[in-house]
Amino acid sequence: MPIVNSIAALSDEMTGWRRHLHQTPELGLDCFKTAEFVVERLREFGITEIHTGIARTGVVAIIEGRAPGRTIGLRADMDALPMQDLSGTDWASRVPGMAHTCGHDGHTTMLLGAAKYLAETRNFAGRVALIFQPAEENEGGGRIMVEEGMMDRFDIAEVYGIHNSPGETPGHFMTNQGALLAGVDEFTIEIQGKGGHGAMPFQTRDPVIAAASITQALQTIVSRNVDALERLVVSVTQIHTGTAMNIVPDTATINGTVRYFDKEVQAVVRERMAEIATFQAQSFGMTARLDYVEGYPPTINHPEQALFAASVAREVAGAEAVDDDAPPIMPGEDFSYMLEARPGAYLFLGQGDTATCHHPQYDFNDEIAPVGASFFARLIERASPLP
Repeated sequence: MPIVNSIAALSDEMTGWRRHLHQTPELGLDCFKTAEFVVERLREFGITEIHTGIARTGVVAIIEGRAPGRTIGLRADMDALPMQDLSGTDWASRVPGMAHTCGHDGHTTMLLGAAKYLAETRNFAGRVALIFQPAEENEGGGRIMVEEGMMDRFDIAEVYGIHNSPGETPGHFMTNQGALLAGVDEFTIEIQGKGGHGAMPFQTRDPVIAAASITQALQTIVSRNVDALERLVVSVTQIHTGTAMNIVPDTATINGTVRYFDKEVQAVVRERMAEIATFQAQSFGMTARLDYVEGYPPTINHPEQALFAASVAREVAGAEAVDDDAPPIMPGEDFSYMLEARPGAYLFLGQGDTATCHHPQYDFNDEIAPVGASFFARLIERASPLP
């Protein structure tokens, strides 16, 4: 089965929705205008059960099928990023310092397209829960929605989501039956030294030297403390210290990120990071304190649901356009919280040779929106067929 014809006919309308959202990005949990736009469209489609204010601006809408059955959740994220839009398009962001440079405007559009089709046809049993989620990029809106009881409140049995994938063939799907995206943690190391005059460093305890030594030693966690077959990233991304060229500062701060798939590996990283920070600092006559913050857990697909989702993708895009054994990648996703709460699967949808996500020149490829919408729609019809 190719792209659903009636969804293909919505292509121009969907492009209009997406470009409107692109011009009006919002951040974090504060997706008020985006949620209002979503609710307006859902009401136009004849959907009457619409719940708002979940995780502040999240929306869950329910479409009833033609017979009793399970509730299947479909999720799209709505938030943008705090950066400038340098796409150069006529529909570029009109909000300074905010831009849809990860394609969440496209994800929301795909789910709206599926919603319009499903509300018109209702060719399925049970119910579909349309989940429009804020704050994927930072505050974990997916976690908050789950913690606020969304899964139990709407009796969601399974949940599915899609993310666009720059660099992959447009309309091609990628997924697997296990770990797809990494867990994401953050760390801060505060080093306390003794400042003084840059011309007399022997009178100081220089935290810059300690910071450099700690940064180098942290790289040995991957190379010497964890099995080489494990996927792990430990990246120092910031070092902050000093105010002038002739002053040895009192303190230095190191910041970075950890990406992992295995909880035991995460525990090793945390333990070794604390040891390295403490004892490297001591070797220079200083102290160091580690603040390790656990973030999004790994996004782990459920095998049965992932294979099912891949089979639906083949119906929509063709067998040659679906890779159901894609390798995991190191970015993270707060859809992970929904997959911890319920069985389901996450897939990538190729969007072509474009700027990568989080690049200021990124723009969602409108041509793939009908593909994603058709996948969502067909998944519901396949998962909950009429008797």
